[in-house]
Amino acid sequence: MIERILTILTTFTVAVISAGGYGGIALLMAIESACIPLPSEIIMPFAGYLVSTGELNLYLVATAGAIGCNLGSVVAYAAGRYGGLPFVQRWGRYVLITPAEVEHAHKFFVRWGNITVFVGRLLPVVRTFIALPAGVARMPLLQFHLYTFAGSWPWCFGLAWIGKELGDRWNNDPALKTFFHSADVFIGAAIVIAVVWFVRSRLRALRTPTP
Repeated sequence: MIERILTILTTFTVAVISAGGYGGIALLMAIESACIPLPSEIIMPFAGYLVSTGELNLYLVATAGAIGCNLGSVVAYAAGRYGGLPFVQRWGRYVLITPAEVEHAHKFFVRWGNITVFVGRLLPVVRTFIALPAGVARMPLLQFHLYTFAGSWPWCFGLAWIGKELGDRWNNDPALKTFFHSADVFIGAAIVIAVVWFVRSRLRALRTPTP
């Protein structure tokens, strides 16, 4: 069961990375940074797994991921700069982003300044749409890219390293395979419940009127 679920969730990611290598990683991370819900928590660990097989290099994987973050962030930055909050209010629901979240990120950005981009890139969820308030604030583009890359690289490296370590264990530790096979029903149920809960909570937030 767990194998079928993981196959469904990761087929696209694995296919793109397998076909495109570092370019595929950059493409997928660009999609995530353009505020499209394709989690880096799936992308980078699978890239790390390919590092464990010797197909890719860990440092180049992290660099490709960070470059992709920069490329995709241009789209979100432009949306914030030229569309602002009204743009998010109209289109954000299609990628499960609420105007309240972007407004909160904008207030945080105003309080702490441009360093927010660097810090935000190290935080789950926030990292996906931190470029929007940076665009609204008209942060200098060069500085925006420098902070984006500086914050994205350790995030990508960390996730890829986890994937590499798990890949090494999977290939060399029969006990790990035995554990996953014996617990696949419970793990599969947990994954399904987590995904359903996440989507329902996001949709509920979108339907809740902004005070």
